[in-house]
Amino acid sequence: MLKQVKVSVLITVFNTNFSYTKRAIDSVLNQDFKDFQLIIIDDGSKENNRESLMDYVEKNEDKISYIRHSNRGQSESINRGVLYSLGEYITILDSDDEYKPNHLSTCLREIKELDLICSTAETIVDNDEDYYVPDKNDQTKLIHLDEVILFGTLFGRKKVFTSIDFKTGFSADSDFYEKASKLFTAKKLDLRTYVYHRNIPNSICATIKKANLISA
Repeated sequence: MLKQVKVSVLITVFNTNFSYTKRAIDSVLNQDFKDFQLIIIDDGSKENNRESLMDYVEKNEDKISYIRHSNRGQSESINRGVLYSLGEYITILDSDDEYKPNHLSTCLREIKELDLICSTAETIVDNDEDYYVPDKNDQTKLIHLDEVILFGTLFGRKKVFTSIDFKTGFSADSDFYEKASKLFTAKKLDLRTYVYHRNIPNSICATIKKANLISA
């Protein structure tokens, strides 16, 4: 029988530079809360130093599970990861971001009687413009990151993630949170224990932002 854990952490990778992925993995392994499983869902990567990733997974196989499928996008990959989750709670970490060492313990303390939380993040930027991202309601306009829902800061009971699938496309995180808020108790908090690296030029959000500003 598979061992139950308190928290399942899902990381999707798609051609992510291994140095970023290793940083993300290490930030989970170095949590001050240890009752977790880490599931890496490889979304059909071809260029992410797979040999290095697999070697690292093997060295930490007591904590890490690895799943691979053909390219389906982040949302479909997370949905699949949920199916393999053993945790009472589920959360997400983007493969080029990281957790502060107290992230999981802080989320567990704050969720209390709630079903789902999300939070603000500590954002790493090259310039102040990177604090702003496309508005999901009008992608030609920009809003501050503190006003949006970030995939990686979602933390909730398993029943929330098994009840609602992530949609494909931009703002899947906001869509998920809005749907969950109608069915469960949800709240956004000011924690900043998630470190969001916005200074990566080829991220999905950066690409959309650049394209929309050029066409505006």
